[in-house]
Amino acid sequence: MIIESLKIYLQNVWKNRSLIEILLETHKKFNILFIQEPSWSIIWTIPSSSNEKENIVVSTPNYLNWITFSRPNTNDHNHSRVVMYTNICLTTMWFFLKRNILNHKNICYFSFFNNGFIFFMINIYLDDNHSALKYLKDTEANICNVLIMAGNFNIRNSDWDSLYLFYSSYSGFLVKIVESFNLTLSSVI
Repeated sequence: MIIESLKIYLQNVWKNRSLIEILLETHKKFNILFIQEPSWSIIWTIPSSSNEKENIVVSTPNYLNWITFSRPNTNDHNHSRVVMYTNICLTTMWFFLKRNILNHKNICYFSFFNNGFIFFMINIYLDDNHSALKYLKDTEANICNVLIMAGNFNIRNSDWDSLYLFYSSYSGFLVKIVESFNLTLSSVI
């Protein structure tokens, strides 16, 4: 597959499990789904012979035609706010979650192979404290070949929202990070 033909869909689902299930069922024409604020729920419990407590497995919805990429979760309710789904037709591109490079609960950073080259994509969610943006600003990772950094940035700024009359100091961080990845800012039309 040529990367120019990749179809990516981005959606904040506001912790709505049904919406994720609908997207997984109806958006098969897309290759990748970037999801922000997914719902997390217990999908099963595993009895343990060595521990009185059962091991609880928490996950987002899974679907037959999609491979889920997310950070492993514990049952401490401190779940990741980003998930990526790849269509199974992309299995030959060898997608990998890269927590060894960017390790933040609100960043899904992954690599894939295409025509002998390795490329990266980033799905990001900025909480009220902009913790993922601060993490990216303070992390000195030499990252190249980033095709897209998309997500729910939650930064209002007069530079990209003419109805908003103020400048956010966080937008400067975002612009510097975008430039460091050799990307350009774009907005939804």
